[in-house]
Amino acid sequence: MAEKYEELIDKLTEEGDLSDDELLALITMPTGSGEGLFPNTPQAASDPCERLPLSLSFTEAEKALFDAADRVRRREYKTAVYVRGLIEFSSFCRNDCYYCGIRRDNRNLKRYRLSCDQILSCTDQGYDLGYRTFVLQGGEDPYYTDQMICDIVSSIKERHPDCAITLSIGEKERESYQRYFDAGAERYLLRHETADTRHYSLLHPAELSLEHRKKCLFDLKEIGYQVGSGFMVGSLGQTAGCLLEDIRFLQTLMPDMIGIGPYLTHHDTPLRDCCNGSLTMTLRLISILRLIFPYALIPATTALGTIHPLGREMGMKAGANVVMPNLSPVKVRKQYQLYDNKICTGELSSECRGCMERRTSSSGYQLVIDRGDVKAH
Repeated sequence: MAEKYEELIDKLTEEGDLSDDELLALITMPTGSGEGLFPNTPQAASDPCERLPLSLSFTEAEKALFDAADRVRRREYKTAVYVRGLIEFSSFCRNDCYYCGIRRDNRNLKRYRLSCDQILSCTDQGYDLGYRTFVLQGGEDPYYTDQMICDIVSSIKERHPDCAITLSIGEKERESYQRYFDAGAERYLLRHETADTRHYSLLHPAELSLEHRKKCLFDLKEIGYQVGSGFMVGSLGQTAGCLLEDIRFLQTLMPDMIGIGPYLTHHDTPLRDCCNGSLTMTLRLISILRLIFPYALIPATTALGTIHPLGREMGMKAGANVVMPNLSPVKVRKQYQLYDNKICTGELSSECRGCMERRTSSSGYQLVIDRGDVKAH
């Protein structure tokens, strides 16, 4: 049986794609970790299950998949792991997504907004630490008008013209995206979260539309942004078919950056009783995505580090090549609580930088401090 999966891995490595049945076979192949890969059926909320043994054991086929992905990332990017300075500048959000800790109707969260001066202070500190890319992330907060976002972007560009600016502030109209781009933003992150309409409706209120989210992504591409998309792994109702649909959507979009991470619960959301997503499945999908999108910038996310102490290191070994240490002021980090038990909320920015460099080096890679633009594709 292992030979069958290794043949599929070889084929995916050589051809960059598989048939639907072949991809489903890789997605659902047996695991040696003891994790349930698809625990979050609609019944999971009433029967939460124990997850994630810390002592993970992978099958030979899983190891072959991770190794193939690592060879491809080394062929494309050598041992480089690119660092982005993350600034979470607002924990207010107009949306009420069922899985998210900063959802509009969470009345128990102490919220904050950073001023332009506070954001610039974060970028100045990051620049001194060697960062040449900044990611401005926040909820969909109407307080920040288009003009305010443009002023923040242009101010960063004036002070640090050699740096790239990434925005991750949700769904906007095309005209807004164009204004941000004209002000100097080069990249935009907008996870589609799921490409399956039924699954989307389990995670979002009726006023939000998968079709509109997809339209935003294609608008961003047409404007000229380096675009990032991606999805959660293991959220309520997700099936292997959902994951296949996610991959096929990404093949249509051809994003520059692909961010995936395990779904993690938050105690103040309607999905509080669901299980966390699977680390094993997340690693498996990172590797599959690396083989299908050799050029892509794929982060080893904070969620990976939250679900397992060595999650980010395992993500790098499975094909990830980006990390995003936190530059937000320490006093507000715990208030940007997308999920429970988020790591790196109490460290100084310099400590995050040093910690990430040690983790990257111990995994056999090199933290690279430059813009880290995507390769041509």
